Amino acid sequence: MKAVLMSGLGGIEFLHIAEHPDPVMKEDELLVRVRATALNRADLLQRRGKHPPPKGVPDILGLEMAGEVASVGAACEGWARGDRVCALLPGAGYAELAAIPAGLAMRIPEDLSFEQAAAIPEVFLTAYQNLFNVARLGAGQTVLVHAGASGVGTAAIQLIREAGGSSLVTAGSTEKLARCAALGAIAGWNYKDGPFAPWVAEQTGGRGVDIVLDFVGAPYFEQNLQALAVDGRMVAIGTLGGADVGAFSLRTLMAKRLLIAGAGLRSMDTARKIALTRAFSVFALSRFADGRLVPIVDSVFDWHDVGDAHRQMESNANVGKIVLRVTG
Repeated sequence: MKAVLMSGLGGIEFLHIAEHPDPVMKEDELLVRVRATALNRADLLQRRGKHPPPKGVPDILGLEMAGEVASVGAACEGWARGDRVCALLPGAGYAELAAIPAGLAMRIPEDLSFEQAAAIPEVFLTAYQNLFNVARLGAGQTVLVHAGASGVGTAAIQLIREAGGSSLVTAGSTEKLARCAALGAIAGWNYKDGPFAPWVAEQTGGRGVDIVLDFVGAPYFEQNLQALAVDGRMVAIGTLGGADVGAFSLRTLMAKRLLIAGAGLRSMDTARKIALTRAFSVFALSRFADGRLVPIVDSVFDWHDVGDAHRQMESNANVGKIVLRVTG
């Protein structure tokens, strides 16, 4: 098969398409002909040598894909050649073929294209896991979503809305905030206008939010604690602004009874990923089918232009997902 390979670590100039051995399918797996994949921040880090793949996973970028089942393992039931599926991957999505445990496969709703379906697995499963399983989102609760126009952000806004909650968002432009509002965010703050904690207090009548989904890390840590209500929960999903938090007092955590959790799907074991995929599928696939949930695609690049796609993500200009169409 062909795949996007790296001739070195660093810039986009090291990305190129070349031949790579086909994946070896196990009896409980599906072999999928990949039609589209999508970019994630982890791809940029892996390209620079800062986020290596798990042990046993080829050093090929790509944490999700959509395509057609090409072969069905002997121990798999309910699948047939030609079935359209999308799935979360531990890596190696930028390739013509992918072998996946059958339990990770999600059927693509009829009206969605491969490009749209490729924009679902990583961001929606990340948002679902951290909102429902980690932060225990309930109806009537309010969530502060940082990087609201990102892939995970746009997924989270929709999931919060469908769960009967409300979302406040931060983003870096009026256009991005407007896109978040169109998806269901009740208010937005441009982080370039200054600290967000006073704005959160104003929006919540001084109460604070029940949950914070944070992609920024250290620079937002103190403000996140200020923004949380009593018994609030914060989930750290990314460290775009830095990972090392300086000295802070535990009194705020104790006084408010706050919980802080870390997130990460890539290191999660396969059994837990399968359970997550099943729960998400029950909640979400019918909603994708009838349009209540929508994968947000910023742009689609031919995979021969993978460097341009990475450059687009690095510019931080995208709203939603950047997708690669896998062509011959």
